[in-house]
Amino acid sequence: MEEIYWERPASPGSQYLNSSNLSLSVIVVLESKIPIEIENSKVFSLLKDVFLPINPRFSSIMVTEKKGARKWKQVEVNIEDHVKTPVFPAEQSLIFYDEYFSNYLSKLAMDPFSQNKPFWEIHLLKYSTSNAAGNLIFKLHHSLGDGYSLMGALLSCLQRVDNPLLPLTFPSRQRTILSTKNKAINTVKCVPNVFMKLVNTVQDFGLSVLKSTLIEDDRTPIRSGDDGVEFRPIEIATTTFSLDSIKQIKAKLKVTINDVITGVVIYGTRLYMQGINQETSNGKCTALVLFNTRAVGGYKSVSEMIKPNSEMPWGNHFTFLPVSLPKLTSTDSLNPLGFIEKARRIIKRQRNSASVFLTGRLLEILRKVEGPETTAKYIHATLKHTSMGITNLIGPLEEMALANHPIKGLYFAVAGAPQSLSVTMVSYVDKLRVAIVVEKGFIDPNKLKSCIEYSFDTIFNAAVLKPSTSTVEI
Repeated sequence: MEEIYWERPASPGSQYLNSSNLSLSVIVVLESKIPIEIENSKVFSLLKDVFLPINPRFSSIMVTEKKGARKWKQVEVNIEDHVKTPVFPAEQSLIFYDEYFSNYLSKLAMDPFSQNKPFWEIHLLKYSTSNAAGNLIFKLHHSLGDGYSLMGALLSCLQRVDNPLLPLTFPSRQRTILSTKNKAINTVKCVPNVFMKLVNTVQDFGLSVLKSTLIEDDRTPIRSGDDGVEFRPIEIATTTFSLDSIKQIKAKLKVTINDVITGVVIYGTRLYMQGINQETSNGKCTALVLFNTRAVGGYKSVSEMIKPNSEMPWGNHFTFLPVSLPKLTSTDSLNPLGFIEKARRIIKRQRNSASVFLTGRLLEILRKVEGPETTAKYIHATLKHTSMGITNLIGPLEEMALANHPIKGLYFAVAGAPQSLSVTMVSYVDKLRVAIVVEKGFIDPNKLKSCIEYSFDTIFNAAVLKPSTSTVEI
């Protein structure tokens, strides 16, 4: 490949996520409503004219200079090297293609990116499965950007089905407006809250350091705890929930949408653990809930993201919030809302702690003193010592299309993390798609999916259909 001209120092986040100790990729699956009959030449043209100009990183490789500093270096891109069209046996059943598709995703997740060409691929699977008439898979290295950046880039390549000339729109994030009386009450509460925040910060930061160095979660039905789990095959199962139903639960319980979906996932996970092994079902488990550190209200255009001092900058701007999974008691099956309340209190407490900020400062100090490889090793240990990861993204309100192929649904997964379980969520139109990514052969993804679906139904029934028992105290 011939060198061109663009060079930039690699950000600390990019270096952590593309190191010998940690290498993460994001796999995005777009499910087509119609059979994929697009010609490769049209795909090449779309990538060259729309995708590559989005950000120079898409046409760059990461190189190491003599003094050890790493930077992005732009190169000439041979687009044909990045587009894959696999051939499966013809005229088989949907069940057959479901299995082939699952195995293809698993292999794709395990295959490392070559360091000699830009870190992205597109796979066109022109075979119908139970969920779609065809699938378009984007695989991008996490060092290119976080979910917010990469989703914004992919959405730049898609158009609205109803009117391609109009931009895609996204759900707004409404903030609660306090009355004058409530503001006065909050002012009175401020002093003890500051003290509690200080205490929580010291405790949470100390526990976070110990979790990354000495303490680890128990081995349970959702955590094998084995070395090298990130190199093992994965399996993905997905399910879909109505956003209207989630909003009904939110309104009844007077909590946030994040509280609802996180509570549903955690409750379902504990139910799965109980069903697999009663003795370890209440073992010590921690979920790393990923939060975007931008003040996100919706996706900005890529041109806005890459501006200097942008409010919504391109890159990796996220942090992990460690959340201890509440134990499942005998009363939780009778009152699942009590479990949601326990999970909500834990999340609220963590949010009121500044330990996440201190952890960020610690990583920066580690990078300056020991270098990015040591920092990546520290992050790897944090992931390995916990039981699961949870992350979610906001998708568009309108149906979208790629190259005149209407998209029926979409979901994503993160590959390369040293965990046996991760759960990702993305909204699209009026649905929330949940992807359950597991260590193949260790966790039964379909049984876990059923437990999460049961969790949602149980919580919805208790909160919405039985109003007399649906109040959660704040």
